[in-house]
Amino acid sequence: MAVAEEALREAGRPKQKVDFLSGNEMAAVAARQINFHVMGYYPITPSTEIAEFLDAMKAEGEHDIVMIPGDGEHGAAGICYGAATAGARVLNATSANGLMYALEQLPVQSGTRMPMVLNLVTRSISGPLNIHGDHSDLYFAIHTGWIVLLARDPQAVYDMNVLAVKIGEHPKIQLPVIVAYDGFFTSHQKRRVQYFEDPQVVRDFLGERHQEFTSVDPRNPVSIGPYMNEPDFINNKYQLKLAFDEARRVIPEIFAEWGKLTGRHYPILDTYRMEDAEVALFLVNSAAETAKDVADALREEGIKAGVISPNVLRPFPAEEIRRALKNVKALVVGERADTSFGEDGSQLTHEIKSALWDDRENKTLVLSRIYGLGGKEFYPEDARALFELAIETAKTGKVEKPFDYLGVTPGDPEKTPVRVVDPLTKEEVNQGLVEVTKNEETGRLEVKIARPRELTARPKRILSGHGACPGCGIFSGVDTFLKGIEGDVVVLYQTGCAYVTTTGYPYSAHRVSFIHNLFQNGAPTLAGALEAFRERQRRGELPPDDELTFIMITGDGGMDIGMGSALGTALRNHRLIILEYDNQGYMNTGAQLSYSTPYGHRTSTSNVGSVGRGKTFHHKDTAQIMAATRIPYVFTGSEAFPQDLVKKAAKAQYYATHEGTAYGKILISCPLNWRSEERLGTKILEAAVNSCFFPLYEVEQGKTTITYNPEDREKKVPVSEWLKMMGKTRHLLKPEYAEMLEEIQREVDFRWEQLKAKHASPIL
Repeated sequence: MAVAEEALREAGRPKQKVDFLSGNEMAAVAARQINFHVMGYYPITPSTEIAEFLDAMKAEGEHDIVMIPGDGEHGAAGICYGAATAGARVLNATSANGLMYALEQLPVQSGTRMPMVLNLVTRSISGPLNIHGDHSDLYFAIHTGWIVLLARDPQAVYDMNVLAVKIGEHPKIQLPVIVAYDGFFTSHQKRRVQYFEDPQVVRDFLGERHQEFTSVDPRNPVSIGPYMNEPDFINNKYQLKLAFDEARRVIPEIFAEWGKLTGRHYPILDTYRMEDAEVALFLVNSAAETAKDVADALREEGIKAGVISPNVLRPFPAEEIRRALKNVKALVVGERADTSFGEDGSQLTHEIKSALWDDRENKTLVLSRIYGLGGKEFYPEDARALFELAIETAKTGKVEKPFDYLGVTPGDPEKTPVRVVDPLTKEEVNQGLVEVTKNEETGRLEVKIARPRELTARPKRILSGHGACPGCGIFSGVDTFLKGIEGDVVVLYQTGCAYVTTTGYPYSAHRVSFIHNLFQNGAPTLAGALEAFRERQRRGELPPDDELTFIMITGDGGMDIGMGSALGTALRNHRLIILEYDNQGYMNTGAQLSYSTPYGHRTSTSNVGSVGRGKTFHHKDTAQIMAATRIPYVFTGSEAFPQDLVKKAAKAQYYATHEGTAYGKILISCPLNWRSEERLGTKILEAAVNSCFFPLYEVEQGKTTITYNPEDREKKVPVSEWLKMMGKTRHLLKPEYAEMLEEIQREVDFRWEQLKAKHASPIL
């Protein structure tokens, strides 16, 4: 929707720069120019890039936005809400299950009338997991009391982000606003765009942020979100309804004001060749652009075809739709989501039908088709197929099939999930390679393991053929741990690299029973499977002598977003193992900051630049947090010290099958995102242990034991010896980072001295 430069100059408008950018880049450009006070965020594909771009800009001093990484999308939403109550301009970005995790926070913000902007980069909601673009998340968002603007191309992403601030902050509206655009189709594809060279133009258009009351004015204290009885609650919702009524009036005025400034005009409802259309398609966002080309081709064939696409979805443009369809004989509503299963039509179809019902003179026949789920492309031939449905319906005057799916393919028998390898046998999983006995005097476990060469005979529970990056330490680390596990296992993998790279329908690299659930709920899910197994045994439905070890594999930020549920599982003391692989980041979506990322380390959301200096706070010690729950067994390990790790695995299995929850944290290498050489993986892990950054110890029945002391072995090295091996930390060795390096060394020394004190005293 870019405007010719000559036209802009002739109109005397402020100078705009012409560029070639994606939707996510344009969202970041708009945010930089607006200069929001606060951005609370959490990484999720495909919206992650917005925070990455903004963090890179901040590292170079290009804006003053306070970037706050949440511990999950729910926490990020809370950060944003709190900042909005303080009178700040606030930004967030999320997608799919990220929106679902934050969902309960959205009505809180709209119900208390706190403006902010949320970029919803639309994506399929799990399950099963799919990271590509459809509108299933958007359909949940439209029920939260937020204004919803739509952007079908990168130019509109920029414009709508600016407009969202102006609309939401209007004195008679005061509502949060979602800007929704298609994941990957709009978010990542680059287009010719324009934006103001001088950000002051945007800031002048928006004016100062004004809020009648805030949470940070001690001379005028207010209670935000008090408990309400009737009739106050219904009155509150009525006021929300009135705000949307006002938005219907105000949004066209603000759009017109922006049009005068930019030359880009946005109607509430984009109507393409609808002036005399007899058949039409209703499509949201990027698919509408494809359909317009097909409408042009049909016009050349003598068919009066048109396309309708909203720029505003909430408030719903009912009146504009009625006007657009006044003379249309047949309309096909294409929906990139089906969230109304069992209703023979998804959300927008019913809303359009409802709008037309209020105009009894309108005779438009409406059909509904679901298309493009899970990122399935919408091609011109798909648009033509929808138009042909409308043409046939207009010709016959009958709706033969009101609702169906477009693009569903028959199952391919060759792709039916089949067992590529035989399941593990009892003989293979019970080889007697590990012997665990309990010392009756000390109450602690003693472990004897076979020689390393004999341990290699244990069959792998994860097969080769997974899609991990070269040099990835996840599977060598997990496999080393599993060398210490005898018998049959059930594994649950939370979302992360280990999950994504080992399962891809219809294939799986797992030779054992496997479950997946999302970051925030893995431990309770596995606990449910465990307790059901035990209860079915008790009832005689399963063989009473069968033994299963239940193991959850987590990492890639799983102990950020999933920490709460893991703590709950530990406090209930279910008999299972939680194993965290620590690659020091949120690697699954591109090496973003995680709470496991150490202080000063570079990630894609803790950039290093003329201003940025890497992560600004120390890493989370999850092993100590879990030890505080007083579960029977906690340990740390590394594949660089394999015998130590195998012994700890055997102990973890004993406690998990006899007494309660066991938790382990293993440091694993990630050459791609650590910017290190693959061949140095083991040496980097050894240096992390020998520098005491990642000490090896166990907490057994509340008593701490250091299992490898580099000081005793005269192998202790300064943290600089570890940091110099990785590209992500080499900046810390420069003179200008001397204070940060000293702070890292101080923190490592402090934690190490604490650990030694716990080792020396059984009551600590």
